[in-house]
Amino acid sequence: MELYQRCSKCYRHNYLAKGDCAWYRKEGQEAMKTGHDSMSLFECNTSKELIVRLKQDVDLVQSMTELARNRGIEAGSFVAIGALKRARLGYYDQKNHEYREIKIDSPHEMASCVGNISLKDGKPFVHVHVVLADEKGNAMGGHLSEGIVFAAEVHLCQLEGLRLERKYDEATGLSLWNV
Repeated sequence: MELYQRCSKCYRHNYLAKGDCAWYRKEGQEAMKTGHDSMSLFECNTSKELIVRLKQDVDLVQSMTELARNRGIEAGSFVAIGALKRARLGYYDQKNHEYREIKIDSPHEMASCVGNISLKDGKPFVHVHVVLADEKGNAMGGHLSEGIVFAAEVHLCQLEGLRLERKYDEATGLSLWNV
């Protein structure tokens, strides 16, 4: 029988007595980062939830950035549904540390759209990933750098209790949360 108890570090996950949060290394397994040593974990609260309908022909990324700036949102997460008239996606080349651009010049449904808001250089920064589907159901996804809205409904959760600031990360070449 394997015994479970609450994790003494996060108090949420059950873990096996042999390791942290059920992410322990079994004998013979290759060593990898697991448990609390593989992540930075911070707890925060949702202070407000906003329901937003974006107007046609606006850029989703720019509109969410303006909303964050105007409302003083320094940390948040959001999901969106709807459709885009056209978009520019990015695929991050991990070897060369640069984005490759993918242009989409035709209407597509947002099959999935998730994003977060944090600060970069003291200003709101919106980071969005999207999966877009064409009229045949073919999907394409990546980092959304521009998305011209046909119709978009956004559910935004404003977070409080932490300051999410992005800093340059030498290992990835990206500006990541400094947590």
